Amino acid sequence: MEKNSFFVDENGFYGPFGGAYVPEILYKCVHDLQEAYLPILESEEFKSEYHQWLRDYVGRPSPLYLARRMSEKYGCQLYLKREDLNHTGAHKINNTIGQILMARKMGKTRIIAETGAGQHGVATATVCALMNMECEIFMGKTDVERQHTNVERMRMLGAKVHPVTTGNMTLSDACSEAIRDWCCHPSDTFYIVGSTMGPHPYPDIVARMQSVISEEIKWQLMEKTGRDYPDMLVACIGGGSNAAGTIYHYVDDNRVDIVLAEAAGHGVDTDYTAATIHCGTEGILHGARTLVMQTDDGQIKEAFTISAGLDYPGIGPMHANMAMRKRSKVLAITDDEAIRAGYELTRMEGIIPAIESAHAVAALQHIKFKPSDVVVLTVSGRGDKDVETYLNNKSKAGEYGQF
Repeated sequence: MEKNSFFVDENGFYGPFGGAYVPEILYKCVHDLQEAYLPILESEEFKSEYHQWLRDYVGRPSPLYLARRMSEKYGCQLYLKREDLNHTGAHKINNTIGQILMARKMGKTRIIAETGAGQHGVATATVCALMNMECEIFMGKTDVERQHTNVERMRMLGAKVHPVTTGNMTLSDACSEAIRDWCCHPSDTFYIVGSTMGPHPYPDIVARMQSVISEEIKWQLMEKTGRDYPDMLVACIGGGSNAAGTIYHYVDDNRVDIVLAEAAGHGVDTDYTAATIHCGTEGILHGARTLVMQTDDGQIKEAFTISAGLDYPGIGPMHANMAMRKRSKVLAITDDEAIRAGYELTRMEGIIPAIESAHAVAALQHIKFKPSDVVVLTVSGRGDKDVETYLNNKSKAGEYGQF
């Protein structure tokens, strides 16, 4: 790997971030995965099978849609990459299809996963039903309550859902519990990580699985605009999987600006935030060195945001490195801004976005565009799971909340 590349190096690092900091009991599991993943992912057999499932089961390619009314409002050519139209309603299934194929090739028989908003849990339970594999999902009790519909979908699909009651009972705690389970079942269990976080090689695996997003953007833009790159890419970022997929084929292309929206919660100057890039410092979380929201003595702070999928006190190491090197511009979007942006997209384009995706939409108001700018924004998931949250907060939606 080139020295200045934004991709992972042979030691599992993105600049100073990444690596694999795992307990001794997990060393063999992680090392085996490091040895196995590239030969599997780069084999023609895997590629062929993976792309067949994406086409025939997930429903890819997802459309690239010119949002005419929103384009007019913001003064640019705004295209929406419609990951919300995938089977299960989000980008998450791109990754779970790939990882369960890897698990099968490695002879694993039991699948575990963590989930926040529930979309990764649903996507994991879906592919486990498809492949007839045992599935257990760890989800913070707070998220179990606010994403009840997704919990029932997972159970319908045959997964066992474990509500996690430690910490503030959200995504970070679900990750910790999944890792503890993996420590107890290292031989037969494959942990399908849902984002570009965790020990190497997970950040690289998930980014590669999601890179189908930018792979499609290239040829779809060529069809629609006559060139295969945008002026700007916009995505929301929590752990960073949909963002990594959106930017993957453009990270070394300096013609393309990258704007990512993280969850500020009540604001970066409050204790109620999940804006890790704005508020974090270097530390180790869930097996990787990255930016972490932590106290002076290294205790993990509780993240806070209305968005269960962005409610994480860390960030993927790839994104930490890109932000540090100023390759990406990261905006902190408050809960109120996200709610208003979600209603705006709903009313102006007839698309109800996930609260996570609404953070990306809210970023548009903070950017100055030229009419010629081609902008691609990834709608990472659909908002069915968040309708209750939208309704409970409609007073914050401005003119769109009057109904």
